[in-house]
Amino acid sequence: MDIKDFIKKFRAEFEDIPQGSITPSTSIKDIEGWGSMHALIVVALADTEYGVTIKGEELKKANTIQDLFNLIVSQQK
Repeated sequence: MDIKDFIKKFRAEFEDIPQGSITPSTSIKDIEGWGSMHALIVVALADTEYGVTIKGEELKKANTIQDLFNLIVSQQK
């Protein structure tokens, strides 16, 4: 898995995010409309695509897309 692949899958989960607007340095909380529903979608994405369980507290610590990617990679077996 690489960051570009992760961004592609991340963006595919959110129809309202314009193509090319997400980069590794994008702040998760700055994504328009970001909320608890989006967080649940990210948790499900990590589980289904990467076999990783993300806890709410871990997700809260992720500030950027890169942080989220690093969290998932660090938990892969």
